[in-house]
Amino acid sequence: MTDESKGPAPGEDIVRWVYSSTSPAQLAARYDFWAANYELDTERDYGRNDPKMTVPLVQKYVPQGARILDAGVGTGLVGQLMADAGYDDLTGIDISTEMMAEARQKGVYGDLRRMVLGETLDFETDAFDAVTCVGVLTFGHAPASSLNEFVRVTKPGGHVIYTVRPDVRETGGFIEIEDELTKDGLWKLVEKTDEFPSLPKGLPESMLRVWVFEVTG
Repeated sequence: MTDESKGPAPGEDIVRWVYSSTSPAQLAARYDFWAANYELDTERDYGRNDPKMTVPLVQKYVPQGARILDAGVGTGLVGQLMADAGYDDLTGIDISTEMMAEARQKGVYGDLRRMVLGETLDFETDAFDAVTCVGVLTFGHAPASSLNEFVRVTKPGGHVIYTVRPDVRETGGFIEIEDELTKDGLWKLVEKTDEFPSLPKGLPESMLRVWVFEVTG
């Protein structure tokens, strides 16, 4: 068993090391290791586009004063941008306590809790006006079944806004769950972006789209 507290092997890319996690426990441990340097590494070495592409869609569809769940907060990059845009009722969840500790320092979340995406979330049904999930629905991270819980905790008329790689969406069961939720009348697609690079400097193959669904059921 590897000692996650020692980090990746010399010369190993830390993003690929984290994304190669094979269990929620390993993923949490690797993000705990990375937390203190996460923003420096991703901004300096990779260049994050996904938070900047997502928040304008939040502004388009989610009114000020809305209660928003930021699922997979990381260090709070998305929450900070939403707070800068005037949203002041933010709840965050993440698998990594150390990442949440970094997010807490931003002072933009009213509540931060450790939860694992893909499991039942510890929130009441219809608890939020919107859910955002940025950079989390991908290989080795949150599964497609997370979408079911996002819909459950979002009020009818609210929105679920998330990023996912096109290849992950095609092979990871996302299309099937999206279609099932649509068929069951629980949500409808209102917008999707063109593909854009999430980490253009380090992982040019990492393309994303932002998907916006309105909860109808």
